[in-house]
Amino acid sequence: MTRYDHRPSPSAGPSAPVLAYDGDCGFCQTSVDRIRALAAPTLEAVPWQFLPAEATAPHLERLDREVLLLRGGAFLAGGADAVARYVGTSPSPTYRVLAAVVRLPGIRACARVVYRWVSRNRHRLPGGTSACAVPRRGA
Repeated sequence: MTRYDHRPSPSAGPSAPVLAYDGDCGFCQTSVDRIRALAAPTLEAVPWQFLPAEATAPHLERLDREVLLLRGGAFLAGGADAVARYVGTSPSPTYRVLAAVVRLPGIRACARVVYRWVSRNRHRLPGGTSACAVPRRGA
């Protein structure tokens, strides 16, 4: 898949959850590509810019800052929780266990803190560019 090439899988129905990420962010695209290569999750990961506007409109502020797990326009999870749920759909028992561990209460809190730090600094991380910078709230 190229950066902006999205072809829904035949198994992804209209009510299937999708991991929506920032397709304009090189760091985000690289991260999703690595997760796909390693864990092969069964859920789709799609740049939010390619999803129907009615599904993303209520979540635009959050979509600029974090990945969201959406079903249609309904919010299911965000940030570290969404990534854990995405990885948890892997056919690999190792990745499913890893995702379950990340969802444990103490580890979940740490994962959320780490995710927020990564999100704020993604433009400085490998693959990141100035387009990856998270806008300031209210800007």
